[in-house]
Amino acid sequence: MPALDERSWAEAIGMYERRYTIAKVTRRGHEDWVYDVHALMRGDTPDARGWRMNDPLVDEFERLDDPYYPFIDLPIDPEKAQILRSRVHEILRPSAKKFLVALSTTWLSVAKTEDFEEHRTGLEAKADIILSRFPEGSRFYANTGRDSAEMDYYRHISGCNTISTHVWDLGLFLVSDTEVGMVWSFIAW
Repeated sequence: MPALDERSWAEAIGMYERRYTIAKVTRRGHEDWVYDVHALMRGDTPDARGWRMNDPLVDEFERLDDPYYPFIDLPIDPEKAQILRSRVHEILRPSAKKFLVALSTTWLSVAKTEDFEEHRTGLEAKADIILSRFPEGSRFYANTGRDSAEMDYYRHISGCNTISTHVWDLGLFLVSDTEVGMVWSFIAW
């Protein structure tokens, strides 16, 4: 695996370019990571290290009226923070790796991706780079339901707890002591 640096990060995040996916990281500023997610959801939040982000909504008209678009469940107070916490469930690092790969696929489904095996090694290497920014002891939270911790993200993902204006969004929060990240993909039917 290449060392984590600005270039390897940019290449890894590049796997989300072809999807309607927001992928970025910001600094931790609160003891409770959920409040850092609020800053991360804002469209103009810079990367903590000044590195590449993937945000297909940059300069889109929806953000002129609402800088948090497409997110609607913003953790701005204890009650709303608890609502967001209730929509995500902790998963282990190996599951987070598979989920990062699944979030890069065309239909957010490895099972529906015809040429997945041809690209699997490269996608998993990119997921490893993303995860390397979050050292051991980091935590990962998915919005795929109560069974998130037991799911095999290379199989069909049958449900989600949406946090956006869209009917289907799948995502992962990545939380270390110093940074919080998100990789959030949307299907806008």
